[in-house]
This record gives sequence, structure tokens and C-alpha cells, in this order.
Amino acid sequence: MAELAWLQAVCGGLFGLLVGSFLNVVIHRLPKMMERQWVVDYADMAGQDAPAPALGEKFNLAVPRSRCPHCGHQIRWFENIPILSYLFLRGRCAACKAPIGLRYPTVELVTGLLFAWCVWHGGWSWGAAAWCFFAATLVALALIDWDTTLLPDDLTLPLLWAGLIASLLGWTGAALPDAVWGAVGGYLSLWLVYWVFKLATGKEGMGYGDFKLFAALGAWFGWQALVPVILMASVIGAVVGVALKLGRSLREGGVVPFGPFLALAGITAMIFGPQAILRAVGL
Repeated sequence: MAELAWLQAVCGGLFGLLVGSFLNVVIHRLPKMMERQWVVDYADMAGQDAPAPALGEKFNLAVPRSRCPHCGHQIRWFENIPILSYLFLRGRCAACKAPIGLRYPTVELVTGLLFAWCVWHGGWSWGAAAWCFFAATLVALALIDWDTTLLPDDLTLPLLWAGLIASLLGWTGAALPDAVWGAVGGYLSLWLVYWVFKLATGKEGMGYGDFKLFAALGAWFGWQALVPVILMASVIGAVVGVALKLGRSLREGGVVPFGPFLALAGITAMIFGPQAILRAVGL
């Protein structure tokens, strides 16, 4: 049985590497797709023709094919094998030899490890598949938010509904009433924090995407997990924020998105359980 579990985990991990490669596309292209759509929508509301760049080359998650951002070299299939291609090319474009960011193989490796963990604990089951979806979505959301301070509804809302459906089907360990109240409590708690902060300072401390992401985590783990998850996200966020400030690495405006820390807390809760977070801080 142990050999079968290892084989399943390895297969799950290999599939995760492929999903991680796709996540790199999602992380890069989805915000650009949103920006294009915003331009088209704004022009439509203003009764104007959309600018040519927004209506130019078809651009989505499938087309155009991936290219080197430096020289435009079209990535061939054997240059796009997760991890292996990066190692074979020594982290450089096959055409112009420009460096390829370390993030690409890192996303692939992290996603592969998370998938392997899900399959190791859940075997070949719908429950394991649900948690793989959960992990992959959080990886994408964390990096999109870090890059752009955006948490797309195209990811947060499916994650929320998937959590409720998975709870209904008994795949998450959270009873459906707990999942529903977790979603409600997750959204309303950050919504209240947002308005208290805004009324007190006149500034927006977070975006609505954070409400939806926290609601999604509540749907997956139940309302009982809200306190440990937000506690861990806040502590990690504070530590990273201080480190960035001391290192003078804060982006313009001093903005540190909260979504990546919520996502990290969600993945930690998936691996160790929400209550382990409280035990780790002595509560």
C-alpha cells in the first residue's frame, strides 16, 4: 500500500508540474486580459471605439503562443517542459540567451509538490482533486496580487463556489452550514475592517478581492478557521512589510497586497490544519 501511495503521489506531482506551467501563463496573461477588457468596456460606456491595441491580436490564455519577452522567439514544445527545459537551457532563452526568471520553475515545482501532497493524503479521489484545485488557485492568486494588487473575480469566485460545493459533497471536512457561515463571516469581517479603516483614515486599506478570497477560505475550512487563518496572514504580512520597508523595497505608495498572505495562510491551513496555526502561536 505504501508503494501505491508513493506512485500516486509521484504521478500527482508530475501532473502538478504541468499545471504549474499553465499557472505561469495565467499569472502573466490574466491581468493583461482584464486590462484589455476594461479599455473595451470603458470605450463602450463612453460611446467610443475602443483603441486599436485593445482590439488587436487575439490575446487569451491559449493564444498567442508563448514567446521570449526580449527577442520574440516563439517557445517550442521541448523548451516548455516543466523544470527540465529550464535546466537544459540553463535558465536562458534558446535564441537570444536572455535570462529566464527563476519564478517560472519555482511555480512549477511548488505546484507539483502541493499536488503530490494532496494525492499522498487523499489518493486518487475527488477530494484530492478538489484540494489540488484549491492549491493551484491560491498559487495563481498570490502571485497575481503580488504583481498587480489585483485578485481577479475569475479566480476568487470559482474558488468560493468550489469550496461550498466540495463541502456539500463531503470532500473538505467542513460541514455545509460551517462552510456557508465561513464564507459569510470571511467576507463581512474584512468588509467591516475596510470601512472602519476608511472612515478613520480616509484611505482604503485593502480591496474587495481580499473580502472574496477570505470568504473562499471560509467556505473551504468553515467558520472555525477564520481566526487562525487571518491571524497567520496578518503576522506574515506584518513581518514581510517590515522587512520590505527596512530593505527599502516597498513599491511606490508603500502598498503591500494582503492577498498573498491570505493565500499562504490558506495553504498552511490545508497542510497542517487551521488549529495547528493557533497551537503554533500558543493559543
